[in-house]
Amino acid sequence: MLTASFYFLTLAAVAGTILGLLHLRGADGAARPPLMVGMVHGAIGAVGLALLLPVAFGPPRAAAAGAALFGPLAAWLFGVALLTGAIVLIRRRRGPYVTMAIHAGIAITAYVILLAWYLLGCALSHCE
Repeated sequence: MLTASFYFLTLAAVAGTILGLLHLRGADGAARPPLMVGMVHGAIGAVGLALLLPVAFGPPRAAAAGAALFGPLAAWLFGVALLTGAIVLIRRRRGPYVTMAIHAGIAITAYVILLAWYLLGCALSHCE
């Protein structure tokens, strides 16, 4: 389940990067991405988070490398990123650039922690 979660969250991160760049380009007069695209990005992230929760709060993983709390920390941060992403969608018409930057910063931090936890777990045991 961790591998599926990792792939969903990777897809959400790539989509979020593209969305952020398109949205910022919209500040110069270009068309912004449709609302539905942002909602699909959020749904993919929510599925990834739902798959991550049982693994993150289950048996310890990567404890030998001192990274046992990386999973729960990443899950909490992804939850906060999901909430701030919803705020970005709500404030979409009123210039959500600061909120988008906060959302991106939290999501990137969560993804890097998840990546470390995933790779350490794979190095110490078999990946799922």
